[in-house]
Amino acid sequence: MSPVLSTELRATAEEVKARYPDPRSAMLPLLYLVQSEEGYVSRDGLREVADVLGLATAEVEAVASFYTMIRLRPTGRYVISVCTNLACALLGARRVYERAREALGPDCEEVTEDGGFTLHEEECLAACEEAPVVQVNFTNYDRVDEDGIVRLIDAIRSGDVPSPSRGQPPGDFKATSRRLAGLGENGG
Repeated sequence: MSPVLSTELRATAEEVKARYPDPRSAMLPLLYLVQSEEGYVSRDGLREVADVLGLATAEVEAVASFYTMIRLRPTGRYVISVCTNLACALLGARRVYERAREALGPDCEEVTEDGGFTLHEEECLAACEEAPVVQVNFTNYDRVDEDGIVRLIDAIRSGDVPSPSRGQPPGDFKATSRRLAGLGENGG
């Protein structure tokens, strides 16, 4: 078993932990750090976070399995989440999700054959007024319809990630996870 975190990243993990008065509070940033290396959080990654924090692996897994942003299975470079809660569902989210499945092809709920995408049905993205909402690597795209999801997927495939409803276009999943760990894309 080789470590998920290199010696350098293990030192970074210790720095992240030191930012918090209670080390347990560093759990999500450290899970994101592991996710930025693996593209998901493996069993080994869970163990390493537990080791850094002085916790049992089960304690870390309990938190990691609660949050859908922490992926416990391999993912594509872009995770597309479609909200299917009530407001989004009433405005066509189920059709958006099915159209995304058609556009992405077999096994898209795991990882597409090209490694580019993972499609995820999300219970709620907390932007009901902008329904239907789609996220790409945790960045919102508002009022996405069936044709819009196909355009979004095609644009990402071509390397031209469109601007979201607010903010900058998302980086790939590993880079986004690194930012959510509290680090820049290239450093601490």
